[in-house]
Amino acid sequence: MQIVRYTASYKSQWDDFVRGAKNATFLFLRDYMEYHADRFVDASFLFFEQEKVVALLPACVDEKEATLYSHRGLTYGGLILSNKSSTPQVLHLWETFLQQIATDCGIKKVVYKPIPHIYHLQPAEEDLYALFRSNAQLSARAVSSVMELDRLLVPQTLRKRGAKKANRLGVTLHQVEDCTAFWQVLSDTLEQKYAAKPVHSLLEMKRLHHSFPKEIQFFEARYRDEVVGGCVVYVSQQVAHMQYIAASPQGKSMGALDALFLYLIEVQYKEMRYIDFGTSVEQGGAYLNEGLIFQKEGFGARAVVYDTYEIKLG
Repeated sequence: MQIVRYTASYKSQWDDFVRGAKNATFLFLRDYMEYHADRFVDASFLFFEQEKVVALLPACVDEKEATLYSHRGLTYGGLILSNKSSTPQVLHLWETFLQQIATDCGIKKVVYKPIPHIYHLQPAEEDLYALFRSNAQLSARAVSSVMELDRLLVPQTLRKRGAKKANRLGVTLHQVEDCTAFWQVLSDTLEQKYAAKPVHSLLEMKRLHHSFPKEIQFFEARYRDEVVGGCVVYVSQQVAHMQYIAASPQGKSMGALDALFLYLIEVQYKEMRYIDFGTSVEQGGAYLNEGLIFQKEGFGARAVVYDTYEIKLG
């Protein structure tokens, strides 16, 4: 087993493996990962056997904390594996990896975010067993609301009523190429509710959309040509994930998001396996935003967890 830290010379090998992996999405392609290269010190690794890539680990490092993260700039991370990956192989490479980064890199702690199972094209939880064997401790658990589209639950009457209200008032729905107007609604909403800003800047989101026009999609709900709601959707092979959702006070009163969500479920993404409405927790999962999750579960979405584990080395 040879474990090599990523450099730009490995870009084509990295991206080729991601495209053929059993548990990867476009978030792990280097053109996506490197949009925030100025914020994080990349410490990704490639795992080779007989000069062939057998696994990847997208990661960054905080040298002051002597901590390796997989990955602070991504919603989820963890080992990227092929269909040929076996449990003994993953266990061996993980144990070898932990020993190497502790000895050679002085890493004292690993923070690991496994890829949720809904993104797996084949069963891919070998890393969870390796985490158990490494005495990893669960440190955070976020609840995301997910719909499995071939086993749909009936939306609540309240959500249908909201959609009908939006249609009656003349709210229209649009897929667009420019997210500027929606970004203002999103930014205003986050500022008013949480005194926060979107994780991505408007410029970053536009650049990512330019690089991934099929995978990153923008939707707006409009009333008399004014954007009153919308969302940004990340589309992988079997999951449509709501990366950002927001509505103005007027849009909320009109049921704009109810209409938009029903459209995405019944029309836009009806051929997908899952729709993921995103998480509804704060403080690492210690606080559940019941008002936020109420609307999502009203469409029939149910819980899938996004976990974070910690491993202390030495």
